[in-house]
Amino acid sequence: MAPPTITEAVVLRSFAFGEADRVLHLYTQASGRVGVVAKGVRRTKSRFGGRLEPFSHVELSIHRGRGELGTVTGASLVRSHDAVRTDPYLIQAGLVGLEAMLRLFTEEERNDRAFLALTRFLDALDTREPQPGRRPSLEPLALSFQLKLLWLSGFLPHLGSCVECGAEGGLVAFSPSAGGAVCAACDHGGIALSPEGLRGLADLLGTPIADAPTLGLGDRGARDVLAVVTSSYEHHGGFRLRTLSA
Repeated sequence: MAPPTITEAVVLRSFAFGEADRVLHLYTQASGRVGVVAKGVRRTKSRFGGRLEPFSHVELSIHRGRGELGTVTGASLVRSHDAVRTDPYLIQAGLVGLEAMLRLFTEEERNDRAFLALTRFLDALDTREPQPGRRPSLEPLALSFQLKLLWLSGFLPHLGSCVECGAEGGLVAFSPSAGGAVCAACDHGGIALSPEGLRGLADLLGTPIADAPTLGLGDRGARDVLAVVTSSYEHHGGFRLRTLSA
């Protein structure tokens, strides 16, 4: 019998399985995206219990048998991220990040930078003050994290000059098919970008995730960044995030 894998992981999604078990979708430090079964976790006396909820950063022992799903044989909590889980604004912003991770990183393949970005996003969100009246989809931490994930997935938007002709000024739109900003002469139905949006994209890409709220990103700039993110998902991945419509 092969020894269990010991790895840190973040629980991205959890759903009931059978009478007392849960299937967990994890992003692990050792192997990237994996699926596991936590047996008996829904019983009131389970020793794993609340350690295996979405957002939880844990250290797991995972036994891999012949099936597609591993089995959790041990779990210890690294960070619970209860602050995220108990506030409506923060939980919705956090769910956007978790779904982005699920949709962009689908393979069982180690990616240290993706795991680090995920844990830094959740750590920063844990200390973020709720923003009453603001759409969670416009939260700077969530936008910064999604841009970083697009970067790590090979879909970094080109912003320094027109992606079509190379002009360094007069950028007015984003072309998903070309993968970057375009000038007025090269704009053929792209997504309009304001100066605030262009500046916001550059600032978020060039700034650590935890510092995103300090950039002073206004609603217009945030909406432009979100439009670039969602159009990149649709063009390169063929999907939309359900959490962005909540």
